[in-house]
Amino acid sequence: MTRVYLTRPLPEAVLTRARELFDDVEVREDTAPLKIGQMRAALNLYDGILPTLGDMFSAEVFDEAQNPRCKVLANFGVGYNHIDTEAAKGAGVMVTNTPGAVTDATADIAMTLILMSARRAGEGERMVRAGEWSGWHPTQMLGLHVSGKTVGIIGMGRIGQAIARRCHMGFGMKVVYFNRSAKELDIPATRADSMAQLAAKADIVVVAVPGGADTHHLIGAPVFDVMKPTGHFINIARGDVVEESALIKALQNGQIAGAGLDVYEKEPDVPKALIDMENVTLLPHLGTAALEVREAMGFLAVENLRAALAGETPPNLIE
Repeated sequence: MTRVYLTRPLPEAVLTRARELFDDVEVREDTAPLKIGQMRAALNLYDGILPTLGDMFSAEVFDEAQNPRCKVLANFGVGYNHIDTEAAKGAGVMVTNTPGAVTDATADIAMTLILMSARRAGEGERMVRAGEWSGWHPTQMLGLHVSGKTVGIIGMGRIGQAIARRCHMGFGMKVVYFNRSAKELDIPATRADSMAQLAAKADIVVVAVPGGADTHHLIGAPVFDVMKPTGHFINIARGDVVEESALIKALQNGQIAGAGLDVYEKEPDVPKALIDMENVTLLPHLGTAALEVREAMGFLAVENLRAALAGETPPNLIE
């Protein structure tokens, strides 16, 4: 009998698909991340696990799981920095993810944050709800006009490119990007020599790199110090890619005009300093929060489970 464990509630269509494929599907109803003991137990109780963000399958978890029953961690999401892939491999456990399904939805949230931050939409909405709007006048809440400006994108993978297309084709923006290697793109774009060079040129800086040890605190004071005082900073990547204390300092000192964040360094904790600033737009990690997107992610994760447990190479195996 094939037993699989889904660590969070998922859309009903995904659950139906999983139940069609596997003998025993257990769905954990709690929406909080798994605790270390729960992860260790799951590795020994199930043939496959479908975890997600926050389920910290660290080397410590695998150290205690001798010859686990589990053969695959089919991660729900493209980012997998919460899973120690080397430790998993050492324990004979495959790791997969769900790229592609999240690209457009995440790029859409980046555009939402760009527009909300530049045009002070969150601040304005709070003003109206609080009954503090006194009526239109010519100098009220002047923000940054996005059309024709320069966007700097750090990380030019699938999501970075999708953001670049939206900015250029939708708003006539110039695109500058920083990436470890040059990219062949279908829109005009200039590759910067460094993040500092990009930050100095851009009106809006967007981070779209994967999470992990290589990108931990990739963005800090050296980037914020050279941004324009009219510049806006957007993060739709992973929270710990940004040194949050440096961002707070840059905002408090007026080094940059605003920020739009969908992710945080220690989710779900958001520093009070960020909450207290009117020029910061804060979203609760909505990057892929659309039903059809979450269904697509779930179907892909379930297919990765099926393939791995059938002895096939999963479509999205992390090598």
